[in-house]
Amino acid sequence: MAITEAVENYLETILILSQKQPDVHAIDICSYLGYSRPTVSIILKKMKDEDLVTVDSDNHIRLTDTGRDVAERIYDRHKILTDFFTFLGVNRDVAAEDACKVEHDISDETFELLRKHYKKIAEEAK
Repeated sequence: MAITEAVENYLETILILSQKQPDVHAIDICSYLGYSRPTVSIILKKMKDEDLVTVDSDNHIRLTDTGRDVAERIYDRHKILTDFFTFLGVNRDVAAEDACKVEHDISDETFELLRKHYKKIAEEAK
C-alpha cells in the first residue's frame, strides 16, 4: 500500500487521538473522521499489513515506528501551515482546513523554506 493522502490522514488521526487518550480504538477514528466502521476497518487492516499500525488483543491501535514517523511529519506540517495561514490573517478554522489540504501535497523543499520563513517573521513580529 502506498502511503496515500487518506492513509496519512488516518495516521495523523491516530497520533492526535493517542495524545488525548490512553487507548485508541477503531470507533474513535470513526468518530473523529466521520467515517463508517467498515471503511475504517478496511483501511486499518491494510495499514496493519503494511506495518504502519499494530492492533493488540484488546483492539488498541498503536502506530509503529514507521507509522509514527509519517504521522508526525504530517501533523507537524499541519500545525505549521495552520499557524502560518493564521499569521497571514486567515480565520483559524479556515486555516486548519486549508492546511489539511496542503499538508499532503507540498514538497519537502517548499515546506522547509516556508517553515524557516514563518519562524523568522513570527519571531520578528513578537
